[in-house]
Amino acid sequence: MAVPLRLHLRDLRRRGRPLTIRPPFPANPLLRGLIGRCPNCGGGRLFAGFLTVAPACEACAYDLAKADSGDGPAIFVILIGGFFGAFGALFTEFTVHPPVWATLLIWLPLTLVVCLALLRPFKGVMLAAQFMNNAAEARRDD
Repeated sequence: MAVPLRLHLRDLRRRGRPLTIRPPFPANPLLRGLIGRCPNCGGGRLFAGFLTVAPACEACAYDLAKADSGDGPAIFVILIGGFFGAFGALFTEFTVHPPVWATLLIWLPLTLVVCLALLRPFKGVMLAAQFMNNAAEARRDD
């Protein structure tokens, strides 16, 4: 049986501190990783640079230094970007018949841009998947 509860903003305030409203973050850790947020709380940044993982979350102090995505994101990005570039180049070649230099001039930079655009979100998702599954380094217990 559900009990109705009335909650007032004055009840949420701590004594002497004003109420601060944080923007809503996705509850799913995979979505948090996709947008580059801490998979634990969603408040702090996941990356310190373009692909450098932050040592710790600035909001919840969760240790992000132990997370390592390895080559997983790069494999997915290469497959997706390569498919996009190869399909686009072949489609252009068979429909428009441009010179080879024009095909390379168009599709190589586009493939590079697609790969660079996908690399950070995929790395964030892989790190969040490690967080969700409590992944750790393999240990040998003697």
